[in-house]
Amino acid sequence: MSETTPRDPARTEFSAADLGDAETALLLKSVLIPRPIAWVGTVADDGAANLAPHSFFTMVSGAPPIVMFSSTGRKDTLRNVEATGQFTVSLVDRALAEACNTTSAPVGPEVDEFVLAGLEKEASAVVAPPRVAASPAVLECTLERVVPVGDGHCVLGRVVHVAVREDTLVTDARGRTLPDPARLDPVARLGRDEWGTLGDVFAQGRPRA
Repeated sequence: MSETTPRDPARTEFSAADLGDAETALLLKSVLIPRPIAWVGTVADDGAANLAPHSFFTMVSGAPPIVMFSSTGRKDTLRNVEATGQFTVSLVDRALAEACNTTSAPVGPEVDEFVLAGLEKEASAVVAPPRVAASPAVLECTLERVVPVGDGHCVLGRVVHVAVREDTLVTDARGRTLPDPARLDPVARLGRDEWGTLGDVFAQGRPRA
């Protein structure tokens, strides 16, 4: 049985009830780091393209492969996904960080963020929404469901196609060809206005029973 040790170094304790939702959310965004960015591409009913970053993003199922991003409030991305049932997720590398930030601007649905950020569109293989042509890896997804949670909406999407730039792929000793983390060079969201790069990468084999 593990022993209880004194608090060293000292901690500052924060009560969520005392802070309130807004300040607690700011604190969490600075603690839950790094967060991968889902750069979500969608199209509206009239075919207008939309591109926006979402940093509440992860994989939630392997069989079938399901990813999730959360939209705070009902934004263009959510409305388009609900209307068409499709979206893309383009990986954001260091070279695309500034353009990604540009697409977070609070503009109207008539604005094409690809054009706003000077990004070239690339046709997807399976779904209608376009991909970011310069992205090193893109997921093409179909909508599974939208789950309202608090002031957010969790968008669950089934990954139906993955496109990875060839120069990021490496074949390992077991014969598996997968992206190399350093070659992908992803960026992540931190707290405040801070972003982060991958940094050091280390491997640890999983324990066996």
